[in-house]
Amino acid sequence: MSGDVVTVFLCGDVMLGRGVDQILPHPGDPALREGYARDARDYVALAEAVNGPIPRPVDYSWPWGEALGVLDEAAPAARVINLETSVTRSDAFAPGKEVHYRMNPANLPCLTAARPDVCVLANNHVLDFDRSGLQETLDTLTGGGLRTAGAGRDADAARRPAVVPVEGGRRVLVFSFGLPSSGIHRTWAAGEDRSGVAFVAGPSQAAAWEWAVRVQQAKRPGDTVVASVHWGPNWSYGVSRAETAFAHTLLDGGVDIVHGHSAHHPRGLEVYRGKLLIHGCGDFIDDYEGITGYEHYRDDLRLLYLVSVEPDTGRLQDVRITPLQAHQMRLRHISSEDSRWLQRLLGRIATGFQACAASEPGGTLTLRPA
Repeated sequence: MSGDVVTVFLCGDVMLGRGVDQILPHPGDPALREGYARDARDYVALAEAVNGPIPRPVDYSWPWGEALGVLDEAAPAARVINLETSVTRSDAFAPGKEVHYRMNPANLPCLTAARPDVCVLANNHVLDFDRSGLQETLDTLTGGGLRTAGAGRDADAARRPAVVPVEGGRRVLVFSFGLPSSGIHRTWAAGEDRSGVAFVAGPSQAAAWEWAVRVQQAKRPGDTVVASVHWGPNWSYGVSRAETAFAHTLLDGGVDIVHGHSAHHPRGLEVYRGKLLIHGCGDFIDDYEGITGYEHYRDDLRLLYLVSVEPDTGRLQDVRITPLQAHQMRLRHISSEDSRWLQRLLGRIATGFQACAASEPGGTLTLRPA
């Protein structure tokens, strides 16, 4: 936090399981039940076939790569990630799912290396190993001193915001919930006496106002509220009118930043009545390097968002976006050519901003409200 501005780090999916887990100091059971692969080490081999050998074991900080230096220099008031993996030793594979992600709890230092203030969990992989896996995930994260939002032992716990104290007695509040468009099954919904995720059946105005009421009940003057939403298809820049209206209602109802995620690439972002809506941040860390078929989306490029807002009004000051690239399951800075490609993309999918500012040192792009 600097002066009258609160800066929040946001990113998309952080998936430290499967192949990533296998290169860390304490790889868990590599068994998979996918049609494509039966061993998580196959994903390491795919990445190596594209970009060369990956040393094993790597240091816990390896997957974050050059993102850690960017974060340390920026010193945001709060760091918020979507943790898209179970943290469990459970073998209770959730039935009816094609893909399951899990990280060995012994590899938790890989997550804490980035010092996240909040891990949002309302996504379509946190129950990949059933409710026993969710329980171990929650216990492991809590034991590691990490705040969570979006999943819990019952509906009240799942809907409760994570609260991050910041300078001047202010707070950042993070609410997390997910929609079925991201692949979350309704049976994963937390209930009165059942663990699970904060689940929203669809992007209706009624559902948006229900969350707005929760925000208004929790928010104090000077608080910055983030609504972290897991939604939308994987391979599309399109955004439905219903999703946009849902997000606008959240912003009208007291939310200051809508932090969308689920798609494997960035989706649109916009300024709405002075506040920021990110429809999708794209992936951040995963083991997808050798997977082909959607190269034109450039899902190898990963975006680190630093969002600065006025805490008393929630108005956006700017969004600084540092682009990184997945290479050998590690994030590195991108080339000048890739930076220009990304700048052109943002020119197409970002609305309500001034022209994207020229790249700063490190490739950071700055978007300011028009």
